[in-house]
Parts: sequence; C-alpha cells; structure tokens
Amino acid sequence: MPRPPRLSDDELAAALPALPRWSGDGDGLRRTVELPSFRDAVAAIVAIADVAEEMDHHPDIDLRWRTLHLTLVSHSAGGVSELDLELARRIDALLPGG
Repeated sequence: MPRPPRLSDDELAAALPALPRWSGDGDGLRRTVELPSFRDAVAAIVAIADVAEEMDHHPDIDLRWRTLHLTLVSHSAGGVSELDLELARRIDALLPGG
C-alpha cells in the first residue's frame, strides 16, 4: 500500500491548530507529556505501541523517568504526512490532557 506524501507547509499549518498539544514543522511533530509515575509512562508507551503497530507507523519515543518525549515523522515521505497527524490524534486520545 502506498504511503501518503509529505504535507506542504500550508497543509501542516492548517492542521496544527487541531493538535494544540503538538508543535513542530515539516520535519516532525513533537509532544512532551509528564505522567504521574514511571509505571504510568511505561504503560502509555505500551498503549502507543499498540496503536503504532495497528497503523504500521511508529513514533520516536524518549522516556525520562515519567516524562515522554514523542516525535512523529514519516521517514519514507521525508517529513510529516497525514499518517503523523492521525497518529498524533490517536496518541492524544490515550494520554492525559488529550
């Protein structure tokens, strides 16, 4: 199945207001979230992994104690694609404040 192309700067600028917890540019979307405990952060990673596997689209995740740093980028598209926007929406549904 073909992967979606990189979004234009205008397309990304139009999409970002709907993802207020995310920042970034055409090279990647980023979100940082602090969970109540280390175990909660690890559980969040497992939940994100389930969604990522379902979508066959995998985020970069950096865990620092109870803080997750997430980056979404479609390497095959050379930047942010619709897959990243959809994954960001699905991650927001899993995390506090989402």
